[in-house]
Amino acid sequence: MLIVKFILIVILGFIVGCGVFYFRQENMIFYPEALPPDFQYSFPARFDEVTLSVDGAAINALHFKTDNPKGVIIYFHGNAGNLRGWGEVALDFTRLSYDVLIPDYRGYGKSTGKIRNEEMLHRDAAVAYNYLKERYFENQITIYGRSIGTGIAVYLAKETRPRMIILESPIFNMQDLAKHHYPFMPSWLIGLVLKYPMRTDLWIADVPCPVYLFHGTEDDVVPYNSSERLLKLTRTQSRLIIIPGGGHNNLSDFPLYHEELERILK
Repeated sequence: MLIVKFILIVILGFIVGCGVFYFRQENMIFYPEALPPDFQYSFPARFDEVTLSVDGAAINALHFKTDNPKGVIIYFHGNAGNLRGWGEVALDFTRLSYDVLIPDYRGYGKSTGKIRNEEMLHRDAAVAYNYLKERYFENQITIYGRSIGTGIAVYLAKETRPRMIILESPIFNMQDLAKHHYPFMPSWLIGLVLKYPMRTDLWIADVPCPVYLFHGTEDDVVPYNSSERLLKLTRTQSRLIIIPGGGHNNLSDFPLYHEELERILK
């Protein structure tokens, strides 16, 4: 009887654990920081604050502008923070004479609503992209994704015709990443309860434009071999830029990152 009780307890704990992961995974994946509606952004570059209407919410975005732009970057940021911090990345592109649009996700910064599923992220990204298509030729648009934003970027790129896509510290897929951080969890179980699979590995072959990947060799969040494996799946012009010693959040500290970014955007 003791063995039976032990087995039942293990099974019950297993079921409860799966339920907690399923219903709370937004809190485990996304780390938004809200801002008051009257918050005033301040950056050493010219920008407009934009509100994009999406299904059931409003997406707050910053549209940085330059004189005589060579094109425009749509930038999908990582899973934490908000535009107060992420807006600074625009300077890496405006100095190269590119306009930049950076949207916050639902619940981030001044964006309203809450992320509830992966499809919602892709629909919101399409709204931001269409905002740019109304103002630029599509072959002037470059999609840029960073960390979790790379999955959003790749899905969008396969559905559109951008000039190119640039991926910084890309995720192979979310199941693969979860297995990396939780090796004790069976892969089949992760796949069963995961609401945000982010199958970049399945989508990247359908991207119709050049693909450029940046990854640091010391990335302790998204393993470097994620980019190596994704590179093999591309079917267009592609290149992996390796940043020796680079981590997950500091690639812009390396001169090589800026040199290669400038070379790509030229």
